[in-house]
Amino acid sequence: MQTRSSRLPSWQAFYSFTAKGLKVFFFYLAVLSFCRAFFIFWMHDYMAAATSGADIAVALWRGARLSCQTAGGLALFSLVPAALVRLFYAPLENLAWRVTSALSLTALSILYAASFPYYRQYHTGFHQLIFNTANEDIFALFISLVQEFYLPVRLAGALLLAFLLYRALRLLLTRDIFPAMPRPPLPWQPLRRALYLTLLAFIALLTTFGGSLRWQDAVNWENAGVTNDAFLNEAILDNFQALYRAYVLNNRFLACNGLDFTVEEIERLAALHACRPADTRDLDVYLMQEAEGAQIEKPRHIFLIISESYANWPLLEKYAHLHIADPTKELLDADDTVYCDTFLPNGPSTVAAVTGIVTGFADANLYLTTMPESFAAPYPTAIAPIFSRLGYGTDFWYAGPATWERIEPFCRAQGFDQFYSRGDFSSDEGSVWGVDDEILYREALSRIDPAQPGLHILLNVSNHSPYTVDLAAKGFPAEEVRAALPKEAQHDENLLKELGHYWYATKELAAFIRAAKDKFPESLFVIVGDHADRYNIEKTPSLYERYAIPFILTGHGVRKDLLDAEAAGSQIDIAPTLIELIAPQGFHYASVGRSLTRGNRRGVNYGFWITHNAIGRTDTVPLIAEPIKDRPAALDEEAMQDYINAVRALSWWRPKYGPMLDAAKLEGRE
Repeated sequence: MQTRSSRLPSWQAFYSFTAKGLKVFFFYLAVLSFCRAFFIFWMHDYMAAATSGADIAVALWRGARLSCQTAGGLALFSLVPAALVRLFYAPLENLAWRVTSALSLTALSILYAASFPYYRQYHTGFHQLIFNTANEDIFALFISLVQEFYLPVRLAGALLLAFLLYRALRLLLTRDIFPAMPRPPLPWQPLRRALYLTLLAFIALLTTFGGSLRWQDAVNWENAGVTNDAFLNEAILDNFQALYRAYVLNNRFLACNGLDFTVEEIERLAALHACRPADTRDLDVYLMQEAEGAQIEKPRHIFLIISESYANWPLLEKYAHLHIADPTKELLDADDTVYCDTFLPNGPSTVAAVTGIVTGFADANLYLTTMPESFAAPYPTAIAPIFSRLGYGTDFWYAGPATWERIEPFCRAQGFDQFYSRGDFSSDEGSVWGVDDEILYREALSRIDPAQPGLHILLNVSNHSPYTVDLAAKGFPAEEVRAALPKEAQHDENLLKELGHYWYATKELAAFIRAAKDKFPESLFVIVGDHADRYNIEKTPSLYERYAIPFILTGHGVRKDLLDAEAAGSQIDIAPTLIELIAPQGFHYASVGRSLTRGNRRGVNYGFWITHNAIGRTDTVPLIAEPIKDRPAALDEEAMQDYINAVRALSWWRPKYGPMLDAAKLEGRE
């Protein structure tokens, strides 16, 4: 039995225990980094021909940063059980380390051995598909793994690798890489301890924030893929991170339960929405529209700019004294610009805006970027194939990484000819979310062919936390804006930074519009926010000031009278509005939304409805109308409720179950 005199001092015990944990952390980080490097070397045939050594270096560096998170998790998996065992029965502490290490390294090795054939089969790391195995014929799957993928051989190799790694870790834990800490003279003891605790805190931050010391620069599975090579973007994720991605995406998919309408209700609502008899259960019949004829000369280029957090409230006269939206307001005064100030985003997030604009479906509790149906073929309402039929090439420009929300494969599956993202650009200056707006616009200006007609969708990111643009270098008049704020807000530095980034987004947007009009004179421009509801001056803003976004048309052929005088809508109405502006009479297209040029005076999204006069929540009974500006808040409640239900029912059933209404498809639905 240990005597009191033979026990380690409490600080020495803490140091000894945590030093062992640090060894485990660095060991796992080294193993994961080596595995990534070997994977890239062995599978290099999957890299694009134009991929450079610099791209590989970026992948290895970002992968190592991301694997700090994984290594920290694996180290904790060893630390926590060992700490508990040490607390209750110290003699079994080493056994706890051995068991957890063996389990971790076995899992790591098996996943690594499986990652090679998995990538060859699916051209991706572990992804959502692995959760489908619960629905597979397990015996048939096992036979396939044995016969086609040499399961016994691979498993034996994985177990051998696990054994070798285990022996290496055991050897490391017996070496004094972190030397014993002798008791220094008393004045130095607090300093030594403080330095060691600082090291532990440093490692903890790297683990928490994916190789960074703060969340603003953190690397995670959604923003890791910044190269222009799909293979390297996948290699950045170690296998545990890939599994975590699969888990998150599968959870999102499982949350796609949609709404609760009967097929009879959907048929009635679809017919009402289409203003035709309820005489078919083919929803595509109700979705079909016929263009009334072009209202402007067909533009050679259409630029649809989805601007991050670009709320409508700074454009209101009430906030004119802030001068953060002056370039856009100058644009609104131009003769070739028309503006709808009663417009809603499709949802509360950027991905909802993307899915709404790309597919034409409203938010209906479906996470479309995770659903297999979204990748099988473009939906009939998808914007890209419709504009392809109108003679346009289609491309999507995203300031961030192509791996975010599976945006590149999603857009390509929905019919876009080209997709450009952070890894394709000449500069990487920006935040964790993507390059600065000026870089995105510069790339689009320099690379779009003026002679080739195109629909170009640009999604920027700068007006998003962590708000990293150097505003002083860009000329933001911070003190003038501060002075214009209410006294209670003048010392809110975060608010000032947020307003500065709105100012920056406006400045660069206006500069891009001017340059693009010069280079592409026969062009139409659409400006819309992806969402609002990020910041306001007031602590309790009105629903309108909090949630509305602008919808602006400017450019070739645009007149002030193009839109209905009392137009209102949401992002699903963008595509039909553009189609009705340029399509010849008799052109057929599918759409849930309606054109703002053909009298659409209602918008709806995940939680709100809007008209020219009023805005309200969709979940109140009865619907409560909050007036917009000084306009009378008149509301036809029955018509609005039918519109809300029709848009949601169509946007739920069609992407999830297909065109035909069939009650049997709902059987077994939880």
